Order: sequence, then C-alpha cells, then structure tokens
Amino acid sequence: MLILLGFAIVIFSVFGGYVMSGGYLGPLLQPFEFVMIGGAALGGFVASNNGKAIKATISTFGRLKRTSKYNQTVYLELMAVQYKLLNKIRRDGMMGVERDIENPQESPIFSEHPIIMEDPMMMGFLTDYLRLMVSGSTDPFELDELMLHEIETFEQEAHIPVDALNKVAEGLPAFGIVAAVMGVVKALSASDISPDLMGEMIAHALVGTFLGILMGYGFVGPLASRLERQADEAVKVLQCIRVTLLASLNGSVPQLAVEFGRKALSSTERPSFAELEEYVRSASEPRQESE
Repeated sequence: MLILLGFAIVIFSVFGGYVMSGGYLGPLLQPFEFVMIGGAALGGFVASNNGKAIKATISTFGRLKRTSKYNQTVYLELMAVQYKLLNKIRRDGMMGVERDIENPQESPIFSEHPIIMEDPMMMGFLTDYLRLMVSGSTDPFELDELMLHEIETFEQEAHIPVDALNKVAEGLPAFGIVAAVMGVVKALSASDISPDLMGEMIAHALVGTFLGILMGYGFVGPLASRLERQADEAVKVLQCIRVTLLASLNGSVPQLAVEFGRKALSSTERPSFAELEEYVRSASEPRQESE
C-alpha cells in the first residue's frame, strides 16, 4: 500500500536522519504537545464542517486501502460491457436492453463482468442513462447536459473530504506554533529555575512547532492529495461512459463508440487501440443472446 510506504519513508527520513546526526529521541516524546495540536486541529475540523462533510470525510478513509481501484483492467471491462449493450441495441433496438438495465443481476451481459456489477457508481450512471435512451424522450444534447451536471455534482461532493483535510493540513503548523508559544510562556514564567532546566523546557516547547509542521505536510496533506487523486479517477470513469453513450446516440457503431470512450481515459491507464479491439471482440454475441 503506497500510502503506508510513503508514511514510513517520512518517519524514517525525519527521525532516522535526526538520530544519525547524533540527536536523541527522548526530548521529542511530548504527549501533551500531541494533545494540544491534535485536539485543536480536531476542534477546528468539527467547527468548520457540517455533519454531512464530517461523515463524508470519515467514510472516505475506507477507500485508502486500495492503491488504484480504476486501472486498465477495469476500463477494459467497462468498455466491453458498453460494447455488448450498444451492439445489442444496434441489433434489437433500444428496447432490446430494457431487461438488462431494469434487472442487471439477472442480465447475462452484466453477469459476465462482476467487476462492473460490484461498483454501484458505474452501474448507477450507466443504467440510468441507458434507461433514458430507451425511453426515447431525450435528445443527445439534453442527455449530454444532464450527464455533465451529474458529473459536476459528483465531483463537488467527492472533493468535500479533500477540502476538509486540506484545511486541517494548513492549520496544523499554526497550531504547532500555538503549542510552542504556550510552552515558552510556561518556561519563562518559571523564573526560579536553573538555566539548564529552562533550556530543556524551551526545547520541549519547540517540539510543538516541529510536530505541527510534520503532521500537516507529512501526513494529513498527503491523505488529502490521495483522496483527490481517487476522486479524479472516479470522474474519469463517468466521463468514459458519457463519451461512449453520446457517440452511440450520434450514430457511431459500437466499436467506434467505445473507441471514443477509450480516448477519454488518461494515458497511464488507457489501453491501446489493438488491446481494446481484441478485448471487445472476445465478447461473443452468442452469449449475449442466451437470455
């Protein structure tokens, strides 16, 4: 898991470099600094977000267990499903896929692609707009506008946790300074202590600045960036479906329509033309008709 590897590199580089330079970890172990900085950051997070944003942020941490959910394999599966559905529409008409989209669990087409079936976002977006196409009441321009609005709404909602965590990351260095200032005030207010002890107390206070910056830029900030990348990947999936369906509505044959969808993908995950052609050709039509 790349995010854990990244955190391990941060910890080893910072603390390992400190120890190798002759430093001692004892003065850095200041649990009350963690309480002040972490508690203040948590309070700021709660105060600056509503219940919906807090719940969305907490729920997104479950998605961090995967390095990349939407890879080339998933895209090939998605385009194969679309190819089969569009090919069936071309052969049997729009009503030919009505049973498939109304009851995907019993559809021979969807059952051959469990990866797509297990993703509610892809299934919902694909079946909703195929249902509108079957109804015949929406022209390509109106359907495109509707899809763009839905994708924009999805993108805004997906970036709520990203914005929330970015705000926390930006605030952590400042909370670290607050903790450090409080420690310095505590040290200077004890005028009857020896210079050695006062120096130790000031050193402990400065740990607050160090921890705030490390937590903000080394941990919370990268978490927000990872969630942003995952949101962008999900948006790319929706764009792929949108472009493919619109190409079909505008008269493109199924194989050309999925080629339009391929072009909407990022270059790092986009299969080649030959790979896509070979993959969609492997979707045999006899299996589609065994309903």
